Amino acid sequence: MNEIPAAANPPRILILGSAGQLGRELGKSFAGLGPITALDRASVDLADPAQIRAAVRRAAPQIILNAAAYTAVDRAESEPDLARAINADAPRILAEEARDLHALLVHYSTDYVFDGSKTSPWIETDTPHPLNVYGASKLAGEQAVQNVGGGFLIFRTSWVYGPHGNNFLLTMLRLGREQSRLSIVDDQIGAPTTAGELARATHAVVAGILAGRCGAPAHWSGLYHMTCGGSVSWFGFAQAIFARAAAMFAFKPPQLVPISTSGFPRPAVRPANSVLSNARLHSRFGLQLAPWESALDEALRLLAQAQ
Repeated sequence: MNEIPAAANPPRILILGSAGQLGRELGKSFAGLGPITALDRASVDLADPAQIRAAVRRAAPQIILNAAAYTAVDRAESEPDLARAINADAPRILAEEARDLHALLVHYSTDYVFDGSKTSPWIETDTPHPLNVYGASKLAGEQAVQNVGGGFLIFRTSWVYGPHGNNFLLTMLRLGREQSRLSIVDDQIGAPTTAGELARATHAVVAGILAGRCGAPAHWSGLYHMTCGGSVSWFGFAQAIFARAAAMFAFKPPQLVPISTSGFPRPAVRPANSVLSNARLHSRFGLQLAPWESALDEALRLLAQAQ
């Protein structure tokens, strides 16, 4: 990448996956930065390379935010080719187009590139070893973007949720109203991260780059972990959700029963520990996301506001 659009000249922005939970939040966060072309799955088929290239060339962006992904972790086990097309091939094509346009590509990856065997938080230089097709496809996407080069940011994140979309928070609130007792896995640890926090952090990084505070692309291009602070199990996350939501939404919370992963078998194997260290993000950009508890409070506030 030879140049970055100057802050004084509003950059054209392309958001892929604009209807998803992260894409929606990116649209809000970047609304004042420059004109946005927002494309959802109905606008461009990310399994079709020709459609991807045509969409990017029509938009001619200076910034590409790729919030689109194949995220059906269990279904990916039976649809590996589709998962790879969207999660690996599409990012490679976007990276090639971004490089040719001298544009900045922001791409998101996942904690599921790791096998969960480490007891401390994972860092960017740890060797990935995905346990499922989804994780393998996302790892291939990371590697493809890095191999193409140019000016890029890859943000690995985890347990993404928010007041919109299909996620753990909304599933818990729905099931909590329907059932009096829920069994929740208690031996998988991660960092629940809201789409809103991801979008705000992404905007902060990109705005810093545009303002010239981060130096040349060689100084900032690369892979970073980006999650909310702290860690918790799925069971602990569910406890936190219902402790807050019962009062906010006036319903009796269900009884929560902790179970092991083996008690809830699923097609795709999940890592036991997928906590990511955000030290590199903080060191390079001076940035920290909110603690997961504070982010949960904000997500529930927005959800209540929308009802």
